[in-house]
Amino acid sequence: MKFSARSTHSNPTQVEYLNLRRGKIISGTGGWFPGKGVFSHGYSMLDELIGEKSYFQLLILNATGKMVEKPLADWVEAIYGCLSWPDPRIWCNQIGALAGAARTSVVAATTIGSLAADSRSYGPYTLLDGVSFIQNAYKQHQKGMSAVDIVDEITTANRGKPYIVGYIRPIAKGDERLEAMERVSKKLGFTEGKHLLLAYEIEKVLMDEFDEGMNINGYMSAFLSDQGFSPQEVYQMFAAMVASGVTACYLDTYKRPPNTFLPLRCDDIDYQGASYRLLPD
Repeated sequence: MKFSARSTHSNPTQVEYLNLRRGKIISGTGGWFPGKGVFSHGYSMLDELIGEKSYFQLLILNATGKMVEKPLADWVEAIYGCLSWPDPRIWCNQIGALAGAARTSVVAATTIGSLAADSRSYGPYTLLDGVSFIQNAYKQHQKGMSAVDIVDEITTANRGKPYIVGYIRPIAKGDERLEAMERVSKKLGFTEGKHLLLAYEIEKVLMDEFDEGMNINGYMSAFLSDQGFSPQEVYQMFAAMVASGVTACYLDTYKRPPNTFLPLRCDDIDYQGASYRLLPD
């Protein structure tokens, strides 16, 4: 239902919509009915899902409303393992490590670390642009544009720079995770779909012209586009993708003496404010 920008106090449609929900919690997803069962997207969780479907099948169901076959859920589970390293140098993991040193709860640490990863530079939010790019590129490809044309259009708009979400890495060239996930895809019986094939063509152009390749965002964006997911659905599926690594870094510092992660001396600080001065008596 769409509403106008008018005040909810004067728009009759909005007022009626709100009146129907006064004192009620209405869910289009599911709910718990004591003595009867728990339901999610039309499935009885206790009768049809628990023990019958994997956790990642449930995760995808709750995130998208779609019940996928187990091989696809296993693929998503595998790539989750590629997206969260237990390395405290990574920004979101640093927050988890600092939280461990400060003796917060593991839930607080994992939550704030995951929230910090929701950025335009890395983390789940970048999947919105990654999936949108390859799906739009495929539409252009269907209209006759080649991979070279697609790359040229983007580089021209960016003063000769190949700024494409899903390609190029800021720290290292290549992405070792691609080989691992290609192996998983083959093992699970997946073939290269139309979006992934185009993603490889774009990568070849970038390698030839800029010596830069695809990263894990580009691979998973193309693969999941071939499975019929929208950008928003992919974003929702990977909301907690860094949580495991954050938890690992929290635990590492929690086991050590408190407040000992990345300690600083006063002279480590490059103070550039007002000069030293004496206070009056």
